[in-house]
Amino acid sequence: MSELRVVRIGPLMPFLEEALQRLYAAPSLVEVGPATAGLTVAVAGGGTVIGAAEMDALPDLEAIANFGVGYDNVDVEEATRRGIVVSNTPDVLTDAVADLAVALVLDVLRQVSASDRFVRRGEWAAGKRYPLTREVRGSVVGILGLGRIGEAVATRLEPFGAQVAYHSRRPKDVAWTYHASPVELAEACDVLVVLTPGGADTRHLVDAEVLDALGPDGFLVNVARGSVVDEQALVEALDDGRIAGAGLDVFADEPHVPVALMDRDDVVLLPHVGSATVETREAMATLVLDNVAAFLAKGELLTPVN
Repeated sequence: MSELRVVRIGPLMPFLEEALQRLYAAPSLVEVGPATAGLTVAVAGGGTVIGAAEMDALPDLEAIANFGVGYDNVDVEEATRRGIVVSNTPDVLTDAVADLAVALVLDVLRQVSASDRFVRRGEWAAGKRYPLTREVRGSVVGILGLGRIGEAVATRLEPFGAQVAYHSRRPKDVAWTYHASPVELAEACDVLVVLTPGGADTRHLVDAEVLDALGPDGFLVNVARGSVVDEQALVEALDDGRIAGAGLDVFADEPHVPVALMDRDDVVLLPHVGSATVETREAMATLVLDNVAAFLAKGELLTPVN
């Protein structure tokens, strides 16, 4: 075991797991047991929590390569305190997540999923007419968190005729309209797309006040982290008709989705598949492998976050 340097923590996609075993004979943390001496690099599955306890179990740990652009599952502050560097997989999943965000914007406005269920229930054949929906053209789409993915979403929506507004920590050198707070952005838009990082700083950033500002004709789309939206406030806003609907790819307690959302035709529910394409997941895995190789060779990560 002392010759091993790489350990796997949490479930990984088969392509990545097989490559780690082939290149580094990397065992899982469970397989290692107490024999952790010399294990300096941990590869973490997306969403796998790595906190002080996991770091305590690996006293020689020097680097964590996280599979995912988000890294709120890793206690980065604690890792930094211990001198452990952490990497993520930025850029390679931008297009896939942006595509899905746009798909949800289209779905909540044109109610693609809901009208599909309408047909399947036999309501069209029974002579019922489906209600009119809303167009993307002319709608104001607010981007909450104008990072790489936010800019990709905005760029995709402009050819549809949407007007783009945004809120980030500070204004950016872009043509889109900046709003100074999430509430101001919500008041100005028809669809609010959440694209902020997760973590303590953004927990419940979209709360009852933001949802009320969005209003009874407004829609929420979340492809960021479930923790960013106050789910109870969202359920209450939908129940009371204070917003028009939502498209959700992420939830606070995945894979558990609030029961109150399950039977609603005004909500689109997806199983956290923003980056779940063959091409993107393989690119993410390759970047993880590149980070591991770089650290073992030079003691540096390619995409560090701390």
